Amino acid sequence: MTLVRVLVAAGVAMLAARSGFTFSQEAAAGKGLGNGTPPDSATSSLWTRKQGVDWPRFLGPSGDGKSPETGLVTPWPERGPRIVWHKPIGVGYGIGSISAGRYYHYDRVGNEARVNCMRAETGELLWSYKHPTRYVDMYGYDGGPRASPVVDEDRVYLYSVEGLLFCLNAFTGAEIWKVDTMRQFGVVQNFFGVGSTPVVEGDLLIVMIGGSDEDSRLIPSRQFDLVRGNGSGIVAFDKRTGAVKYQLTDELASYSSPQLATVNNRRWCFAFCRGGLVGFDPRSGKLDFEFPWRARMLESVNASTPVVMGNQVLITEAYSIGSALLEVRPAGAPKVIWDDSKKARAKSLKCHWNTPIEVDGYVYGCSGRHSPESDLRCVDWKTGEVQWSEPLRIWSTLTYVDGHFICLSEDGHLQLLRANPRKFDLVSEIDLMEPAAEPQPAGAPEKPLLRQPCWAAPILSHGLLFVRGDNRLACLELIPEPRARDGR
Repeated sequence: MTLVRVLVAAGVAMLAARSGFTFSQEAAAGKGLGNGTPPDSATSSLWTRKQGVDWPRFLGPSGDGKSPETGLVTPWPERGPRIVWHKPIGVGYGIGSISAGRYYHYDRVGNEARVNCMRAETGELLWSYKHPTRYVDMYGYDGGPRASPVVDEDRVYLYSVEGLLFCLNAFTGAEIWKVDTMRQFGVVQNFFGVGSTPVVEGDLLIVMIGGSDEDSRLIPSRQFDLVRGNGSGIVAFDKRTGAVKYQLTDELASYSSPQLATVNNRRWCFAFCRGGLVGFDPRSGKLDFEFPWRARMLESVNASTPVVMGNQVLITEAYSIGSALLEVRPAGAPKVIWDDSKKARAKSLKCHWNTPIEVDGYVYGCSGRHSPESDLRCVDWKTGEVQWSEPLRIWSTLTYVDGHFICLSEDGHLQLLRANPRKFDLVSEIDLMEPAAEPQPAGAPEKPLLRQPCWAAPILSHGLLFVRGDNRLACLELIPEPRARDGR
């Protein structure tokens, strides 16, 4: 090993000891980020696949669960899309994010939470950042992260289940800053911990915090109806330093993520908090409106992210009141276009933690609070009229690409559906099976690749589809790379 490599390795070790992150063996040996990549190009894109876009945040590049990629092969082969790679993962419910050929996955193993940065095309580990966690879920769900990593330029942001907010270098994993939001803002633990993924707007990182006053911090657990906010329902941080730039609303936190949009040439942020929808200017933090929308039962939660089309916003919940379509206007109460609150049973849409997707004036999503009562349905955006309902009787999530939906059921069943407002239009379906390491005798049983629950919606980047279950992360080739012709 040359003197330069010795010094590099020593510097990496010192930095890792200080910051709590670890590099792959290749990086620690001064070999860059694997496969001979020189150190001076460690920050460049690792993609070899030529076509496609990154998926750097929750719900994709446009924040609506849609991919702009094309070239989808339909129908699927008999055994489904090719499995490129798969690997075991720790506990948690979120899916990762992808930028510059790197896949960032946030999970928990034992009493440590970690974000693993991997080559998106191979699953090769590049670096891993770890931090201790003591979170225990009061309802028995696992103690792993719920929120997805957010990648912005050369930084990646993490929001842990117990409210720790981290900013890391996206290429090395070095910690840049962190904030203990629970301590700083007096957050009383929500039913299932923290599950709202932040968003980046310009120089700001906008986070649903839901802090409380001092008296509320003395209230026994599970009596969340007695907790009161302290004006830090939503907090904007300087994305480079972690300094607080503004905060607003007494609303408590939900499991929905803030939604950014441009409406009538003005930027908006819509946050579906515990008690309802908050609309505000994401640059200044100026409040436009608060629209109450929450089921009366104590343990109800809002979890589905708002869907925006034009100057209208759709919010939806699964516990009792269903959906509402609102027309928004600056500094005024929104106009209700239609809502489910007065409908006894025939609600238009009751999405739980999945976010519905709008396509050509229709919205598609899984409706139902529990799996046995859940169905997949299509609803007219303008009227709320249900166009069709397919009784899958299991929770499912959707991702839209090239005129189709990728539908992942809670049990790992994968379907390809044509986006069709007239009928449930099934093109292909498959139960993913774990590839055998060596040839198996005829009739040998196969193992399912993904174990229930599969609650995170699939994500797509450069033709690769990433899906996760309770035990495993898998990368599938959904859109093949075009083959060169005539030697070109």
